[in-house]
Amino acid sequence: MWGGRFAEGPAAVMREINASLPFDRRLWRQDIAGSKAHVAMLGMRGIVDPADAAAIGEGLERVSDEYGREGVPADLALEDIHMATESRLTELIGPVAGRLHTARSRNDQVATDFRLWVRDAIDAVGEWLAGLQRALVGRADEHADSVMPGFTHLQSAQPVTLGHHLLAYYEMLRRDRSRFADARARMNECPLGSAALAGTGFPIDRRATAHALGFERPTANSLDAVSDRDFALDYLSAAAQCALHLSRLAEEIVLWASQPFGFVSLSDQWSTGSSIMPQKRNPDAAELVRGHAGRIIGAFTALMVTMKGLPLAYSKDMQDDKPPVFEAHDLLALSLAAMTGMVETLSFRTERMRAAAEAGFATATDLADRLVRVAGVPFREAHHVTGAVVKAAEAKGCTLAELSLEELRAIDPRIDEDARAALSVDASVAARTSEGGTAPVRVREQIAIARDALGMEA
Repeated sequence: MWGGRFAEGPAAVMREINASLPFDRRLWRQDIAGSKAHVAMLGMRGIVDPADAAAIGEGLERVSDEYGREGVPADLALEDIHMATESRLTELIGPVAGRLHTARSRNDQVATDFRLWVRDAIDAVGEWLAGLQRALVGRADEHADSVMPGFTHLQSAQPVTLGHHLLAYYEMLRRDRSRFADARARMNECPLGSAALAGTGFPIDRRATAHALGFERPTANSLDAVSDRDFALDYLSAAAQCALHLSRLAEEIVLWASQPFGFVSLSDQWSTGSSIMPQKRNPDAAELVRGHAGRIIGAFTALMVTMKGLPLAYSKDMQDDKPPVFEAHDLLALSLAAMTGMVETLSFRTERMRAAAEAGFATATDLADRLVRVAGVPFREAHHVTGAVVKAAEAKGCTLAELSLEELRAIDPRIDEDARAALSVDASVAARTSEGGTAPVRVREQIAIARDALGMEA
């Protein structure tokens, strides 16, 4: 490629370290799309003879067909997907293929290809996230009334409904989708035509190539265009936050599937056994989703560190931009697919959940709130009274609702039968009717909103 300047070929190690084809051949569809848009523009502008431009376009179609059938050959001598495609194009149509690279550089070419790939990746992730959201909403609908303990500090706090708990993850994923969508909107500018770093003297039409490739506009600064990898960092940032949310749900599944909790049972499809202990059912799919989060966050960190000290414009360090993005994307795809499968097939042990909610004195706040609202007791005093009630139930070995009215009134005579009735877990969740609360009526409202947003049938 640069034989006119160099008298000797590269050392074997140099050839290996310099080659990106083993991983960037993944960009072949985007590379051919960008090349077709570029050569069509060159023909339209008369920079390349229209007949030659047509021959190149047809040749690129043939290369695309070959890649689709057979894959991209990993010849390190060709360095990258751009040279591999041009080399094969030359074999197919002859020297006219050399006109394809007029008015462009590999710098703007790879920046364009990579943006196209990340844009496609974002579209795919959006669909996968919607699939997991639909699974969560569907299971939440089944369990809008199912009572479970809500936790803070992993201690029983207040009763909630399982539907409410599952919708919390729906909300996390809703924000994830918005972050990916924001990243897509921000990156949708086309670097093609920026050439190596300074633009080109050829009378190209950058808006034509931008629109042909589905971009909103060309990038505004050629130096920035070839050196910018913010779009990849935006993708990885959104992926890292999404993986964090998946990891939190995975951790809960691991806890809930353990014998001390016993809140869920994983299907055989998403469990493994032990090589030595025949009784084991291990939540390995959830554990791997949790583990993948670390690798995705690591990919984000890796690219940030790669980019942090690079002067303008292009540096070869940036060849290492693609492996972390590809790895993170593949891991996120696996994690979302696995989590969707687990959520769809989990067996929820709602009686075990209810028993745990009843056993943890989780309705203590309801008694305090009742004393404040009805008896006019200052909250701090009501808090003290309720603490004494909890102590009495703990000493007796019963739930708060199992204490008699006489036992309650012996602690504080302002406690009446209505206050005692408020101590049941069902009364507790039903009372949480504030917007966004856990009351089944509110949960069903949120389910309806989510179904509409996801295009699910009512």
